[in-house]
Amino acid sequence: MPNYDDIINMPHHVSKKRKPMSLKNRSAQFAPFSALKGYQEKINEITRINNKKANKKSKN
Repeated sequence: MPNYDDIINMPHHVSKKRKPMSLKNRSAQFAPFSALKGYQEKINEITRINNKKANKKSKN
């Protein structure tokens, strides 16, 4: 890994034009998201149907 001694102690840039982003908005950038929208609902529905079928078979 390169040596960063030349930049490690430089001051952090603070914009003069924009106010800092709130912690809530910053954290939202890293919040989990569903890449497959509706996938979990479909899995839940299939599980419900299969459980219903299994219960019917076990009663017979």
